[in-house]
Amino acid sequence: MASQAVTRTQVGIVGAGPAGLLLSHLLHLAGVESVVLENRSREYVQQRVRAGVLEQATADLLAETGVGRRLARDGIVHHGLELRFDGAAHRIALSDLAGGRTIVIYGQQKVVEDLTEARLAAGGQIHFEVADVSVHDIDSAEPKIRYTVGGEPRELACDFIAGCDGFHGVCRPSIPAGALSVYDHVYPYGWLGILATVPPSTDELIYCYHDRGFALHSLRSPELSRLYIQVDPDEDIANWPDERIWEELHTRFAIHDGWSLKEGPIVDKAITAMRSFVVEPMQYGRLFLAGDAAHIVPPTGAKGMNLAVADVRVLSRALAEWYRTGRRDLLDGYSAACLDRVWRVQDFSYWMTSMLHREPGDDGFAHRRNLARLRYVASSRAAATGLAENYVGLPFAE
Repeated sequence: MASQAVTRTQVGIVGAGPAGLLLSHLLHLAGVESVVLENRSREYVQQRVRAGVLEQATADLLAETGVGRRLARDGIVHHGLELRFDGAAHRIALSDLAGGRTIVIYGQQKVVEDLTEARLAAGGQIHFEVADVSVHDIDSAEPKIRYTVGGEPRELACDFIAGCDGFHGVCRPSIPAGALSVYDHVYPYGWLGILATVPPSTDELIYCYHDRGFALHSLRSPELSRLYIQVDPDEDIANWPDERIWEELHTRFAIHDGWSLKEGPIVDKAITAMRSFVVEPMQYGRLFLAGDAAHIVPPTGAKGMNLAVADVRVLSRALAEWYRTGRRDLLDGYSAACLDRVWRVQDFSYWMTSMLHREPGDDGFAHRRNLARLRYVASSRAAATGLAENYVGLPFAE
């Protein structure tokens, strides 16, 4: 067996998505060294279509840490969103209800690109297309990450490991059985999402509740529209040719005032199942989980990337304090500090998801309950404020 080439860093980070890259960036600003390992290519992680809604606190953090120039130029600020049901549109004035806070439309792939460029410009180490990643000795003072590059074995020795490698990554399963409590809820519906080369038909996001199921009109740029419809999670994408997708979108978005949906070439489409998932604690020994490695939320509330950002903000501060003073209390309290926000987001995402989707097999009770909820949110300032405060995102704890 070939001998392993061994290198060393302070924090080894598995995963070059928003969580891993932002953590590396924040640690760099605090004078802490890190190495990021990613099994996909740089082109893949910068092109995969993912979330596109940034909370106010997320956008502010990117700007404050020097990676917000393109975001300020290209991000589309939204002060409200629309709930559409009963054939009518109802605007929720987010910023008016949430103390001036807004959301910004800016694709996750752009965040990844911005962070990658910033890390490489600062001399940061990001290794793409690594294979056979495994973590070892996580309950010791000298954890290790082993991997291969071009078939050659490598070992990265570090003080701490950050598992930012997503729901299907290797870090969480490396924690001994029984050390984590798992909370999992699978929803009985999925989303068929499309990316279309057509100017958006709306200036703000439209969340639509219809007899045939949920629909969402989002956007990625003045030239790109992102749209979703509720489908069975096991549905075959082959059953949805472009013509059927547009016909269904027209049906679900129809309202009495004659609003029309623009059509254009569909450049990407996929079906995504939906789940809520949390593990507690989010740490074991010298291994810390962040983002999708520790929790998943349904996409209805647009919280996945924002929650990952909140995690690594807490983790970067805890690690920086350990290196600066030797204090362990912030590291020991990492899970507790994150999980308060995680469960608040889980509750909001579940509430919004259940309110906006048709339940399979519903005999009419859930349908009428959802309409009652929507009418209340659309007519009550107090109810709309609850939606607005959670949707734009709660401020970060100091």
